[in-house]
Amino acid sequence: MFSQESDILRKLRLIEGLKADLLTEVGKLYQAMARNKREAIGEALAQIIISAFVLGRRLGIDYPQMDELINNRLGTNINQEPEIERWFGDMSEYRRHLRQKR
Repeated sequence: MFSQESDILRKLRLIEGLKADLLTEVGKLYQAMARNKREAIGEALAQIIISAFVLGRRLGIDYPQMDELINNRLGTNINQEPEIERWFGDMSEYRRHLRQKR
């Protein structure tokens, strides 16, 4: 039983660490945007995406499932036609990018 409790605690610590990493990276993103540092913005965004995917996996959502959820969410957002989509087509472009990778 002790081993099982240790495994549960280890998993909980890992999840809490991933949540903290996400918050840290969001802070780094804000700092990079305030300083207009393009490379740092990209690095922070990349780490946010990685942390989000790994956190999802630890919470029971595998990578292919996450990809499908993102694709579905993009479709929903595109259909709702927010300003960013109407003006720039960013979500449609991202969805095309994801489909080309398959």
